[in-house]
Amino acid sequence: MNGKGMQKCREWAQHLAGQPELQSIVQIPKSRVCVVAFACLTVWLVVVAARVVKNLMQRNGASPDLETPTRKRLKARERKPGVWIPVEFRRPYARPARDWDVHTTKPNPYRPFRYGAYHITMGLRNMPWDEWIELDNQYMKFHGDKAKRIIDRGSRCCYTEPAAFDGAVELLEEFCAYLPERYPSLFERTPVGMNNLLTGEIFNINERPLVEDPMQMAARMVQDDLAIMFEKEDGQYYLLAGAILLAGFWRLEDKLGMPLSEIHTSGNVPGFKAKLEKGMTNFFRRVEPNGPVQRNNYFLQVDDSLPWSSSIGDEDSWPGKAGWFTAEKNKAIEHHYFRSERQTLRRLPRSGGVVFTIRTYFEPITEVSEEPYVPGRLASAIRSWGDDVSKYKGKERYEEVLLEYLDRKHQAQVEAGLDLEKEDEVRAYPF
Repeated sequence: MNGKGMQKCREWAQHLAGQPELQSIVQIPKSRVCVVAFACLTVWLVVVAARVVKNLMQRNGASPDLETPTRKRLKARERKPGVWIPVEFRRPYARPARDWDVHTTKPNPYRPFRYGAYHITMGLRNMPWDEWIELDNQYMKFHGDKAKRIIDRGSRCCYTEPAAFDGAVELLEEFCAYLPERYPSLFERTPVGMNNLLTGEIFNINERPLVEDPMQMAARMVQDDLAIMFEKEDGQYYLLAGAILLAGFWRLEDKLGMPLSEIHTSGNVPGFKAKLEKGMTNFFRRVEPNGPVQRNNYFLQVDDSLPWSSSIGDEDSWPGKAGWFTAEKNKAIEHHYFRSERQTLRRLPRSGGVVFTIRTYFEPITEVSEEPYVPGRLASAIRSWGDDVSKYKGKERYEEVLLEYLDRKHQAQVEAGLDLEKEDEVRAYPF
């Protein structure tokens, strides 16, 4: 017991001794006073232990909020739409990525498709805090593609509405804290932000005015595309800040300022109204800063351009003039690419904005299909798409060539001894 704790116990014992009705207690042998002191010590140790446990939970990514889910929902309903009350929440420390190297660490092999029926769901799952941002040996390629896009397109692909400025700066603050923790060989924390040790970039996020749009600055730090949505008085969430540089099939300039529902309906997202809108709206309303989530999706592409899929038309064409209907049908398999996204969502505690990170993984289908079990499972998933999903993903333009190729690769694997009964032991969603 430290000196402060002992002093508190002495003061309490002296207080008891000064009470007339308790004189009989303090006149009894000193052993009674020792009992009182021991009781004090016990209470103090319990309080200290509780604090230690709470700190450990936060460092390991556990939620520090011990309220029940019901209480959380009540608090969310009590908050007025469009009004966010900043909360005291500090992201847990991010442990350095194990054996990570910007030159040798390969991209994660996400394969987010299943056998059988295709189900339209949000597909959210919990996200460990350490894994918020994923970087790998494609970093410099992504960095170069982004730099060129920023020069060529500027505010058409990176923009922050004035009302969202504080949220965008908060994202910069989060990156400057997280990235040097997670990737210390690439980033170095500084009093004004951080430095990129590979590119030599110096990020000063404290100066005003900033040297560039805050979302544009954030985009140059990571491989992800970025978007922040904010709630307005009507209870809807609007896209007010974004850095969409490598999306492939959509443009920030078409979606900026739209509410969540219109973003999806304008893009003809299958099943949004019937199966996704209500759940997504409720999620955005209730998500707390200590509850980050992630999800994965996938597409097929019939050209090799990561930033914009040239096969669906000119990026600068009018809305509605570009789409799968312009793509060449049944191109050779060498032109087919597997495009998957890992998206994370988290609430910023100060501004209340909901941040999307959208990391794209882009690989030739000929390479993906060499992996055990993948061609058979992917062929099954594609065949399970309904008409609306098939149209959205452009299936009619590539299915003949692609499915024939996947079936052939799957059959070759089976003939080589692939045990289909053991797939669950080898691969698990979303890998």
